[in-house]
Amino acid sequence: MQRVLNKRICSIIAASSGNLVEWFDFYIFAFSAVYFAHVFSTSENPIIQQINTFGVFAAGFFMRPIGSYIFGSLADKVGRKKSMVFSVILMALGSFIIAALPSKDVIGDFAILLLLFARLLQGLSVGGEYGIAATYLSELATEGKRGFYSSFQYVTLIGGQLLAVGSISIMLIVFEEKEMYEYAWRILFVVGGLLALGSLVVRNVMEESAVKLEHYKDRGTLKALWKHKERFFMVIGITAGGSLGFYTITTYIKTYMINAGIDKALSNNILLVALFFLMILQPIFGMLGDKIGHKKSLMIFSFLGFVGIYPFYHLLGIVKSSIGIFLIILALFIILSFYTSVAGIFKAKLFPEHVRALGTGLGYAVANAIFGGSAPYVALQFKNAGYENGFFIYVAVLMIIMFITSFFLPKSTELR
Repeated sequence: MQRVLNKRICSIIAASSGNLVEWFDFYIFAFSAVYFAHVFSTSENPIIQQINTFGVFAAGFFMRPIGSYIFGSLADKVGRKKSMVFSVILMALGSFIIAALPSKDVIGDFAILLLLFARLLQGLSVGGEYGIAATYLSELATEGKRGFYSSFQYVTLIGGQLLAVGSISIMLIVFEEKEMYEYAWRILFVVGGLLALGSLVVRNVMEESAVKLEHYKDRGTLKALWKHKERFFMVIGITAGGSLGFYTITTYIKTYMINAGIDKALSNNILLVALFFLMILQPIFGMLGDKIGHKKSLMIFSFLGFVGIYPFYHLLGIVKSSIGIFLIILALFIILSFYTSVAGIFKAKLFPEHVRALGTGLGYAVANAIFGGSAPYVALQFKNAGYENGFFIYVAVLMIIMFITSFFLPKSTELR
């Protein structure tokens, strides 16, 4: 019994470590964009430079549905472990390309096109990783602890963000800000690529999921998934609000603080500490979700997101003290934890095992591409148009849609 438990723990750590590295590589783009936006954009306006760069960031999300289809289908056909390995290799390749890209001064408009290409490769990779990781962790979990086990997907996802923000803080200690703008940002992508390759070694200790996929001839196909189309659209409806909330609260918030006049280094350090707390909150809220029900957790998040996101953002533009800013961000992170702690498990348990990775990943990726990755880009477009509050109306509408969809989720007893 103890041996089985130890193997399960090792498998969770191995799966999660690769997940952490993939998300570090993906998020280092967002958090370091302010330092390299001018390298690829021909505009002299900093806001337009950020819009162009975050447009590329958003484009990576539109490859996620394709990545989730390719890797999710592969995971349902040949196993979760093999598919995870391929996705990590693709992420490493994208990071190394970005690190080596020439600037617009060297190759003109081709610079932004090559940046887009590398970002699309990373989008393919992460599109596959999310659904497989959620599926794998849900299949390792025991009854009554599924939210707790599933929460480790976002522990490592947030850990990837934390590592990305932390690495920038370290870089700002080692390099001057001028050097960050000139060349030092490239080091971050080299490190990301090396970490991705290193995670391949760790994933060798993973056990393959125990599900018997060979019993299903139509496993991993869209035809098989279409038989569960109602639940597939439920995943899209809930992920639309959840992903928008996630990227609004964890990614756009740094850009918002900087544009509001908060010092770049200070905003980075505050976010670094807050992300650590967000990571710690995941298992706690995962256990809470196991007790109150995953459905209730999702409904609580969408309600609190509807009433709380705009007021807290409004306060960020008023409060000047570091402690005050930190507490505002922490409050937003507490709201977010009701979603992130159970996000993977609620999706995975909606589908039977032979289309679980495909249904979980594709449903998430479609909604995430449209509403999640575009969040910073859409917010900056509203700001550039002089109507920044319009973005928060958009967020509120998606929270209403998420609440209604969550209400119609089947009960846990109907999913066993």
